[in-house]
Amino acid sequence: MANNTKIILGIDPGTIIMGYGLIAVKGQQVEIIKMDVLKLNPKKDHYERLQAIHDRMNKIIQEHKPVCCAIEAPFFGKNVQSMLKLGRAQGVAIATAMQAGLAVAEYSPKKVKQSITGNGNANKEQVWQMLQRILRFTEVPEYLDATDALAVAVCHHFQDSSPLLTTGKSKGWDKFLQQHPERLSRP
Repeated sequence: MANNTKIILGIDPGTIIMGYGLIAVKGQQVEIIKMDVLKLNPKKDHYERLQAIHDRMNKIIQEHKPVCCAIEAPFFGKNVQSMLKLGRAQGVAIATAMQAGLAVAEYSPKKVKQSITGNGNANKEQVWQMLQRILRFTEVPEYLDATDALAVAVCHHFQDSSPLLTTGKSKGWDKFLQQHPERLSRP
């Protein structure tokens, strides 16, 4: 990819199926690089699956050299054990991205759907169909976790390139604190 091309990695974390998608942004042009899933063996130990997530993330980062990683935040479910496992998978993905020096952003499922379809309650098929229009691809993925991950990457691009965020106002807490050090409490 050319030097002025920004590659964004999107992750839909999971403990059985983790979706990932990569997009290339050059100016206002956005194109799909890859979307796929990591299928994890549910019979394997949970810690082995976390290691597999770490290993695949490293491989993706080394191969495609993204500059940032956008990840979907876990939604709140009724099964506490499932939520804990999903949180661990998300944590491994975040830590791996940060270890590689990538900026990380997190988006709620509702925010991703709203950003892609205009409807925060859209279903997976609606998200996939809108992504096909936005990125002009015809591929039908075997797992919609892959398109969910792609949606997270596109959502990040939309948020990152929003004119509302580039008018001199802060872009996140880090920038806010840099601009307003007096607001930081010291022990």
